[in-house]
Amino acid sequence: MDPSTQINAGDTAWVLVSAGLVMLMTPALAFFYGGMVRRKNILAILMKCFACLAIILVLWILYGYSLAFAPGNSFIGGMQWFGLRGVGFAPNPDYAATIPHSTFMIFQAMFAVITPAVIIGSLVERIKFSAFLVFMVLWLTFVYIPIAHMVWGAGGWLRNLGVLDFAGGTVVEINCGVAGLVSSLFLGRRLGQTHPSLHNLPFVVLGAGLLWFGWLGFNAGSALAANGVASNAFVTTNAAAAAAAVSWAAIEWITTGKPTIFGTVSGVVAGLVAITPACGYVEPLAAIFIGLVVGGLSFFAVGVVKQKFGYDDSLDAFGVHGIGGFWGMLATGLFATTAVNPGGANGLLLGNTAQFKTQIMAASITVVYCAIVTAAICFIVDRLIGMRVPAEQEIMGLDLTQHHERAYTILD
Repeated sequence: MDPSTQINAGDTAWVLVSAGLVMLMTPALAFFYGGMVRRKNILAILMKCFACLAIILVLWILYGYSLAFAPGNSFIGGMQWFGLRGVGFAPNPDYAATIPHSTFMIFQAMFAVITPAVIIGSLVERIKFSAFLVFMVLWLTFVYIPIAHMVWGAGGWLRNLGVLDFAGGTVVEINCGVAGLVSSLFLGRRLGQTHPSLHNLPFVVLGAGLLWFGWLGFNAGSALAANGVASNAFVTTNAAAAAAAVSWAAIEWITTGKPTIFGTVSGVVAGLVAITPACGYVEPLAAIFIGLVVGGLSFFAVGVVKQKFGYDDSLDAFGVHGIGGFWGMLATGLFATTAVNPGGANGLLLGNTAQFKTQIMAASITVVYCAIVTAAICFIVDRLIGMRVPAEQEIMGLDLTQHHERAYTILD
């Protein structure tokens, strides 16, 4: 074996633990979203999240990983790794030289799981479960996988252009945020509901705490080694999340007279989103600035823009993930420094205008591609089986009408 691609036990252990942390984020998201909807719909949220975890893992093994990361062309990978053939224990130097190829694969699998799960927040309380399943499979195949290959795959178009996206500002955050907005516009507004009901706020807080915990694996694990870059990503992830929580709570306090725990944890998630593409490239002070700014941007998107235009992005996937992800990509182009990551690049503040332009281009391409293909998928699914439940089922609640279950007894 080439000495430069020998397996390192510490690196392997860290990435496997990180994969477990990212896996935890999908059940965490189920609690985070589940506490925001009316209680007649909470089990429908949990079911969709666990469906993502189960179905996407199977599809990732069958063809998803191959199309995303196998050698192919600039836009999509090949099928030579179908069923993980050829994805063994030896490292693949195109991605990580010190961990088994299979370790890299399963780490990336958890990213593929959580991304469509975030879109659930824009579709709650009105989409058929069958329609969601078809939507999820098509979206993974025709949106997530091509963007993942273009940004992270060997030979990918945006990767070859030098885009900096450490842990998924384009692939995960902008992608799911834009998809959430497009699909919510396609479905239309919920009946009798214009804002999160917050029927169980402790569930929301629990979910947010577990998301923060899992996000440390999401970001620091993307170093794919137990090294200084991973440590920096761990620090900057916490810094941005904390700063965004302070920012959101402060703005809420000033504008409404009271800070809320819901606003505070919403700020945490916004900060985690924004630092995702930047965490392995920027210093802690830059991370604090990124968090402070995104707290205000997402608060404005959720509290002002959504209200003005009246779209029902029910649990704010676009306002938090779409807006936060776009700002994070721009901020990476502003603050990136090779002093943190010699394998990256300097940003605009260090004189590299070209890098900032590349970040804008990558973020914009993701928006346009995701919006167009997501709209087409919604149209196809709706024509095939219909996306929205009948009005009487929506009023009764999806727990009973879609799953024949109830989270609470009738006496509650």
